Amino acid sequence: MVTGLLLGSAVILLCLFLTKLSGRVGMPALLAFILLGMLFGSDGIVKIRFDDFGMAEEICSIGLIFIMFYGGFGTNWKQAKPAAAKAVLLSSVGVFLTALLTGLFCHLVLRFSLWEGMLVGAVISCTDAASVFSILRSKKLDLKYNTASLLEVESGSNDPCSYMLTVIVLDIMRGEIQGRALIVTIAAQIVFGVIVGVAIAKISGWILTKINFSTNGFDTIFVFCMALLSYAGASAIGGNGYLSTYIAGILLGNMSLLNKKSLVHFFDGITGLAQMMIFFLLGLLAFPSRMPGVILPAAAIALFLTFVARPAAVFAILSPFRCSIPQQIYVSMAGLRGASSIVFAIVATVGASHMETDIFHIVIWIVLFSISIQGSLLSVMARKLDMMDENANVMKTFSDYSDEMPVEFVKISVKAGHPWENQLVKDITSLPDLLLVLILRGEQRLIPNGNTKILAGDKIVLSALSPGEELGICISEVEVDKENKMVGKPMAKIKFGEGKLVLLLKREDKVVIPNGSTVVKENDILVISQTG
Repeated sequence: MVTGLLLGSAVILLCLFLTKLSGRVGMPALLAFILLGMLFGSDGIVKIRFDDFGMAEEICSIGLIFIMFYGGFGTNWKQAKPAAAKAVLLSSVGVFLTALLTGLFCHLVLRFSLWEGMLVGAVISCTDAASVFSILRSKKLDLKYNTASLLEVESGSNDPCSYMLTVIVLDIMRGEIQGRALIVTIAAQIVFGVIVGVAIAKISGWILTKINFSTNGFDTIFVFCMALLSYAGASAIGGNGYLSTYIAGILLGNMSLLNKKSLVHFFDGITGLAQMMIFFLLGLLAFPSRMPGVILPAAAIALFLTFVARPAAVFAILSPFRCSIPQQIYVSMAGLRGASSIVFAIVATVGASHMETDIFHIVIWIVLFSISIQGSLLSVMARKLDMMDENANVMKTFSDYSDEMPVEFVKISVKAGHPWENQLVKDITSLPDLLLVLILRGEQRLIPNGNTKILAGDKIVLSALSPGEELGICISEVEVDKENKMVGKPMAKIKFGEGKLVLLLKREDKVVIPNGSTVVKENDILVISQTG
């Protein structure tokens, strides 16, 4: 046991080191985890012999539960909603078309048996949420046409369809399903997956808002448990566990939860650990000595998938929506393969009674190609295709996009007649524990000292120590459309509900600090704080 713990600790520390190093040398971290696993594996330096695909399937499936849950939890539905229809079609019809075209290519060109070809297509038909999220965040890819949200929802929601296709093909290969039973299985997977996911989210949301856990962190443990329950509950009654998990995540992530930031940071860590574990296990299970034997068919499949199957599915679905050609090309090339395909390849290896194709090592090559070449080209392609948008903010695609800071800043305007007008900094009276850090005077940015005089028209930036603890305050935005009853009413006459306070209004390019006489206008965005 001690040896195992030492080895596990060493692997995690090495993965953390590689994560830091990969950013400097430009190598994707996930690729580094695979190579580390190969070094530890049977053909590597450490020579740990691990070929228990059954155990690997169970471990990786648990990791994928949290990747799927956080994929939903971290998606900002308000930002994603305009792209939801296109994303859902890509994650269902798109996955089916990609799997079908790839399967036919494997059968007709590479001479795989029909169902083994279809199994390869099913396994690699989904894009990887963790890989897409990671690149969008790290590269700060602010994309036009709400493309970041489209990729976010598609990559987060297409794993259930790919998993369902994988299971169905395996059942057909074993002769366990046909005809009417196939239709019943598909219906059960979808219906029970949706019902359980919605139920878990509603119950969890109600408990989190009504019950105050006596110990800090217990709400995080509760959500952790409910993520597992959403998968297990759906799977137990024949539903799609991954679909249930994703739905539970996206519904919970878009509720007004008091300690959401702590939940985000917790699942950030869990998802990162899951990625390390899955990709390390992939490398550990792999035999580099067998890789040359599958490199040609794997390369052919990777190229066909990237340049034919995926673009064909994307263009078939997005063209009716009149999406621009650059956007369709970019969405096609952003179909990264990763953790999900690895887990489904392990499922296929364990589930198939007999298989002539080395599907596992083929998927390794495809994933290596995807994350090393496609992933590194996404930022370059965004610029080449003129897809970058300076007015967009990719971080708003996620339900929590605030950066951690030890201090917080407040900006106030000094108008004529303000008590601080014509006062020296050393003479002004202010609240304790505040520091005047910057004066904005026209185009000037002044770092003040005690003898700096404050003038009318100055904008003053004050700093204060951030709370450093959860205060039970939830910040949300409400967009006011023309049908809203608040339009034309002053703040004093609007009932926002107990425990709610409007902090500011976003009005076109302006930010307004409201008072009771401030009138709400169409297209205003209200930033509201709420306590439990």
